Amino acid sequence: MKHSRLPLITLILVLVFFYLPIIVLVANSFNASRFGGTWEGFSLVWYKRLLHERDIWRALENTLIIAVGATVVSAVLGTTAAFALHRFASRIQKVHYVLIYTPLVVPEILMGMSLLLLFVAMKIQLGLFTIFLAHVTFCISYVAMVVLARLQDFDFSVIEAAQDLGASWWTAATRVLLPLLFPGIAAGALLAFTLSLDDFVITFFVAGPGSTTLPIRIYSMIKHGSPPLINALSTILLLVTFAAVWFSQRLTEEKS
Repeated sequence: MKHSRLPLITLILVLVFFYLPIIVLVANSFNASRFGGTWEGFSLVWYKRLLHERDIWRALENTLIIAVGATVVSAVLGTTAAFALHRFASRIQKVHYVLIYTPLVVPEILMGMSLLLLFVAMKIQLGLFTIFLAHVTFCISYVAMVVLARLQDFDFSVIEAAQDLGASWWTAATRVLLPLLFPGIAAGALLAFTLSLDDFVITFFVAGPGSTTLPIRIYSMIKHGSPPLINALSTILLLVTFAAVWFSQRLTEEKS
């Protein structure tokens, strides 16, 4: 029986659709042309100009501060929320699930508007702090869902065995529970960091003066016509992302 080549052709077309724009973007970051429509020779001029763009690096600094802070807080709160949802059953447990799932399904524009109205009603000055609170709000849900999936396959008999051997609940939690849950917590934290890093819609609503993040800065650069700098910046971000993935894989291989 002759096998159809349609699945292979479909796969190739999908891969080309996904990755060809990225390849074009990286190539144009080395293009001497300002507009990228024609190739005018290899050049690093846009990377040199990028080093002197203080607004971009300030926006990157704000983005990293918010992303790291939101990741740490959401990892702690999301993990405890997942543990509570898994271990404790009550009549209002469905309400708890709704509270966790809501940020995942509510449109970002609606969530951004709601948070903006809340901050204005509470007379909270818009800035990095409000962006941080907004990011923690939706990052908690993602961390909780990832850790909850990990808990569903977790064998709690090891905790009971540790307590039978004389370990206190705190010792069993820190020496047994957390190390075994660490892959799920790390995955949830990495997802939260990624979502916080590139969030635009919610950040656009709750950002204030002097709190421009990198996605907002890139949007402003697109409006004012600076595609070569955006290409160079995007290429650097791609390299950092690939390096982080490679490093995490090496750590996983060493631990296994």
